[in-house]
Amino acid sequence: MEKKKSNRTLFSYDNMEEVQLAQTIANTMYRYENLPEHRIESIEQLNEEHVRQFWERGYLVVDRVLSEQEIRTSIDALMDIIYDRSVGSRVQFVKPKSELLTEEAKELAARKVHEFADHEPRLRAIVDHPEIIGALEKLFSEKPKMVQDQAILKPPTGGAEKPWHQDMAYGNLAYDKPVIGIWLALDPAELDNGCMHVIPYSHRTGATPHYAERDWQICDTSVHVDRDVAVPLQPGGALIFSGLLHHGTPPNFSNKRRRSLQIHYAPESAAKLKPQAYKQMFTNEMTGAEC
Repeated sequence: MEKKKSNRTLFSYDNMEEVQLAQTIANTMYRYENLPEHRIESIEQLNEEHVRQFWERGYLVVDRVLSEQEIRTSIDALMDIIYDRSVGSRVQFVKPKSELLTEEAKELAARKVHEFADHEPRLRAIVDHPEIIGALEKLFSEKPKMVQDQAILKPPTGGAEKPWHQDMAYGNLAYDKPVIGIWLALDPAELDNGCMHVIPYSHRTGATPHYAERDWQICDTSVHVDRDVAVPLQPGGALIFSGLLHHGTPPNFSNKRRRSLQIHYAPESAAKLKPQAYKQMFTNEMTGAEC
């Protein structure tokens, strides 16, 4: 349903002009001084007040979800997938795989690993993590179902921006009930290597039209950058967020990896939107406006 441009612009910079443009975007479309006012120490502490805060603000920050062992196991599983030691999952590279002759080259060119839940038991264990499922059940007030599994990889010195967007604006996550994502840090996700940024309360405005610009994104002029809150996380920490929350990640110009798991859940009773309903909600179908 959504329109996308070439992957080339997403995770690699071919010349100094592209680097300078990326730096300009990082400096103008993101703020780095605003940090979350509220954090939950561990996911098992999530209570009714946190549920209320989630639906009010559109997100929760949890400092500890995964153990050190779960982090190591998840990273090992991802590397095995990228290096072809674990088969069945899908990997999105930013270069032709025929050009990736070493494991290092594969890792640096891997943007996304996805559809791993049915092929990699170590990552399926995270999808079905009892404390994650328990938290989602509290938020939905019914049982959750997994609707998307992926790992988002932002390699050192070349991990490009993911522009501001709503996850439910991507057709495979367009449901008739709220979708919730959990973004799990496997490396330190910091201000200089592309941690998540959110616009609190932005989910309240509902569906926002998206445009094929740098990616499938909210138009830059529609983003309330002045309200941006950056969400640094240590490994094992998580951002739980509404599928309608405006969020994005700036480029990674550092020499540090930024690997993460991002899993989306919907209420068990949710059904996919019909294509026409999706177009009316998340595109310029009704207005004809341009970005």
